[in-house]
Amino acid sequence: MGNALTKAALLDFAIQAVGCAIALKFQTEKFFDATGSLTFIVLILQSLMNGGTFFPRQVIQSSLVSVWAVRLGLFLFVRVLRDAKDGRFDKVRTNPRLFIIFWFVQALWVFATLAPTLILNYKQTDKKLTARDYVGWTIWGVGMLMESIADYQKFTFRSDPSNKDKWIASGLWSIVRHPNYLGEILSWSGLCLSASSTFTGWENVAVISPVLVALLLTRVSGIPILERRALKRWKDNPDYIGYLRNSYRLVPYIY
Repeated sequence: MGNALTKAALLDFAIQAVGCAIALKFQTEKFFDATGSLTFIVLILQSLMNGGTFFPRQVIQSSLVSVWAVRLGLFLFVRVLRDAKDGRFDKVRTNPRLFIIFWFVQALWVFATLAPTLILNYKQTDKKLTARDYVGWTIWGVGMLMESIADYQKFTFRSDPSNKDKWIASGLWSIVRHPNYLGEILSWSGLCLSASSTFTGWENVAVISPVLVALLLTRVSGIPILERRALKRWKDNPDYIGYLRNSYRLVPYIY
């Protein structure tokens, strides 16, 4: 198991390294997110093929991961083509050191997120499906739906020329400021829960995976970057300051 996970990690970082080298040469971030999504699919297929068992839990879990990766990858790729750039990279694409850090963080994100499912797929023994599996997959479904709706609402909002230079505060975005990230955290928490029904011994360490995902999104590469950009842009707008004060960042009534 340890060797299999090491190989998966090396493959993950190799894909990001190749993507980073190409991106640095052309100073573009247009395929950054697409590369991340592709890495999810490659690692899932690699773990299934190497495990060679294809138990129902493995197949269902891997299918859900693939659905999530395809949807997000296509959405982000279409968005960056529409916008011609990704605002997160405005001060990064010409700074090789920062650019490399972004790709490195993406590699960590992919592996941390997939760890429970990779462990599950490499297993050579199976257990019967339990309530934990169905609860986990239900949580995944809620998160997937929330993330998809939030992305669609924001994409539609930004596609309307009359909303230029405005922030979205409608739909799910009226409840929390980052509903797409909440959906993502829920999705991976659900998959971790279902995978954990087969964990034994040291494998239980993988339950920290959704915590690491949440930390990356809330402390490193997601919310901090977006909120710094938004505050810089609308800091003198009293309506935006009011929106910040009257909305929750990620979880209603908690955070």
